[in-house]
Amino acid sequence: MPRKKSVKHSAQLFRNAADDIADFLTKVSPNQSAQHVSWLHNYGIIRLYREFESLVLDALVSAINNDTATVTATTGIQFPRHLTDEVCEFLITGTGYFDFKGRSGLIKTLKEFVPADHYLVTSVKKAAYKDALERLSALRNFAAHESATSKRAALAAIGGQRIESSGAWLKCEDRFQTIVDRLKALATEIEHAAPY
Repeated sequence: MPRKKSVKHSAQLFRNAADDIADFLTKVSPNQSAQHVSWLHNYGIIRLYREFESLVLDALVSAINNDTATVTATTGIQFPRHLTDEVCEFLITGTGYFDFKGRSGLIKTLKEFVPADHYLVTSVKKAAYKDALERLSALRNFAAHESATSKRAALAAIGGQRIESSGAWLKCEDRFQTIVDRLKALATEIEHAAPY
């Protein structure tokens, strides 16, 4: 029988990936232009978002896979006791891909598959992670799209400060590292709360 997905392992992988991304950004050579450093930070926030998205998807798949009662409780549909990881992922993503819109969108997505008192929801809802989650999504979207809408969302997430690009804002005052540190703390909390 195949092994079940481990939330603990996924959290460890996320922390390692977050450290690798932050480390990559410290390797900027002294002759890089300010624009190049901003571009690197744009890449960094996009990559960090991807890694966090992967952690959350793995955690949801694992929550459903290891206890289908979690998804039964939220959907009202009786599922078989044993589902494969692929079936669990299909329940979450359908024929598309996993995505969420900011912290509130993440909480809403989580509640579609696990009860409101599940450790994933209670961890993500904590005020300690609010700014990091809002900034992660808004700055990632601005870095990826650079639209007027994504810029307004980024401005709201950073408190209305002036912003030319996500990378230009993130490269100053250890802002990128602050987001990394908060998300790593969230991953650690999820890891400790997860039974597997």
